[in-house]
Amino acid sequence: MPETTLSRTLRSASELAEAGLVAPAEVAALEAVASRYAIAVTPAVAALIETKDDPIGLQYVPDAAELVTLSDELDDPTADAPFTPVKGIVRRYPDRALLKPLLACPVYCRFCFRREVVGPDGGLLTEAELREAIAWLAATPEVREVILTGGDPLMLSPRRLAWLVGELSRIPHVEIIRVHTRVPVADPERVTEALAAALETDRALYLCVHANHAREFSDKAAGALRRLAGKAALLGQSVLLRGVNDSAAALEDLFRAMLRHRVKPYYLHQLDKAPGTARFRVEPAEGLRLVAALRGRLSGLGQPSYVVETAGGGGKVPVAWVA
Repeated sequence: MPETTLSRTLRSASELAEAGLVAPAEVAALEAVASRYAIAVTPAVAALIETKDDPIGLQYVPDAAELVTLSDELDDPTADAPFTPVKGIVRRYPDRALLKPLLACPVYCRFCFRREVVGPDGGLLTEAELREAIAWLAATPEVREVILTGGDPLMLSPRRLAWLVGELSRIPHVEIIRVHTRVPVADPERVTEALAAALETDRALYLCVHANHAREFSDKAAGALRRLAGKAALLGQSVLLRGVNDSAAALEDLFRAMLRHRVKPYYLHQLDKAPGTARFRVEPAEGLRLVAALRGRLSGLGQPSYVVETAGGGGKVPVAWVA
């Protein structure tokens, strides 16, 4: 990355070119990508990118290959739609449900399995829709765990996040609240003391941090994670990605970085087959070899479950079960 300090998120191909992240000759092709899939590169992420093809750049800088859809790729690879009883809720398991209060993120990963629906417009649930979703959870006593996802729940204001956590905490049968987020590594300055305080609850709270490379754990990210560590148990989730972390050494570095920042590696995901993501694919057999290579190199604390989303919304299972 050129020695330019950015003060705002880059949201277009021309802005990426001005920042030196892509060549001017690429702008036209990348504008075509941007017309379908959102672009966002925060100043914190841009500062970590050395080239657009390094392990950080690959995750966030668009590529013309995203407009090539293979025959086995799906607009909704995790099958959210068939398991949506009310807007904002996805329930694939008897005891837990997703709540998606918004579909905006601080950054837009080029491999995202919800890339057809996330974007800067936000997909924010209206007040009535959010209350309907909470009412559905309250009326479904089998649901003991609510997973806040999206989009990224930490894009909500502290006031709105505190209200939402409070509403969920008042449902007697909700024992666990889980928050899935990219914010601590992608936009760490957003994690203020006020945002961390918004997570206060008497329920068990788990915060799952999405990171795929050790370099994402910058000094600013470390500060954000320290603020969050007092409010929630921190878990790590990652996606196995070609060119990003597809070596035993890269995975070891990633999981060690998580542990240093009090983040327990939880899931290593096999890539979902979203449109235009083929360049990131690592075959399951290769993934299994990489995971096996970590045995003996890392303690059990650093060993996540290597999982894959099964077809038709069947949920996650260990890759070893289906490979």
